[in-house]
Amino acid sequence: MTQNESNLMVEVSTDYYLDGKSKVEIARDRGISRFQVARLLAQARDQGVVRIEITPPRVDGERGARLAARLGVSEILVAATGEDTTATRENVAVELARAARDHITEGATVGVSWSRTVEAAVRHIGRLPQCDVVQLVGALPVEGSGNSLALINTFEQMPGVRTWPVWSPLLVADAATAAGMRRQPEIADALARADRLDVAIVAVGHWSERSSTVFPQISVEEQQAATDAGAIAECSGRLFDAEGRPVRTSLDERVVGVTLEQLAATPQVIVIGYGAAVAPGLVAAVRGGVANTLVVDDAAATALEQLAPA
Repeated sequence: MTQNESNLMVEVSTDYYLDGKSKVEIARDRGISRFQVARLLAQARDQGVVRIEITPPRVDGERGARLAARLGVSEILVAATGEDTTATRENVAVELARAARDHITEGATVGVSWSRTVEAAVRHIGRLPQCDVVQLVGALPVEGSGNSLALINTFEQMPGVRTWPVWSPLLVADAATAAGMRRQPEIADALARADRLDVAIVAVGHWSERSSTVFPQISVEEQQAATDAGAIAECSGRLFDAEGRPVRTSLDERVVGVTLEQLAATPQVIVIGYGAAVAPGLVAAVRGGVANTLVVDDAAATALEQLAPA
């Protein structure tokens, strides 16, 4: 691109993004075609000349700091609760993207579990430094959303990022099948890297049909057995009780993915959750040593304050 073309790109971007002119107006005023305007605007975005950041309102940062001190974690980021679940998820996703950019450094090994919020956060992360991204769980397709394989493919498109996929469902029919999947060389290699993570990004859900992606996938008998065993929350297909201790049931043997022990050994684990119902599970994740940073919404923060008074 010549200097004149570069200057025109900046001028067209200023017209469009700052002065609010339409592409048709810019084309007329500049004596170029509307398609040239569109091309210059696209180039400005691709080359970083124009950078757009969507920033939902953040709840008082001091509140997160006070709550982090109460719970004994390094950081709590609090996003605004939206008018509906989709809006809340998007707000939390923006905060998660910020946390990811803060903690993922050059050469890091990053483990990522799938959730709708993690999927949304990738759109806001932008570029990452050169790093390895490890898929922590097999795929569990959710109607209207993607899955962990699609998510890891998104990371694969980022320059400088190597990925380690897990070519398996998250939940298989029986323990023998799961053991066989975990022995497959590519899957075994990816899951072994979960022993050497620098950063992990995972979601915690309340153990219920509404909040857990795994709960609706199993039989009523298995649901009840897990509840009777003390399960209150789920993370990456793994169940734990109010003290953060793993809950072992037949379900645990059917999961192809990271273990709670591997997460507890990871130096930096970013845990996301939203809604008041998830608060006991977040507290349990902290007690179990699988959470250093929490990214929550206002409703979850309020519930956490009630569970961990000053």
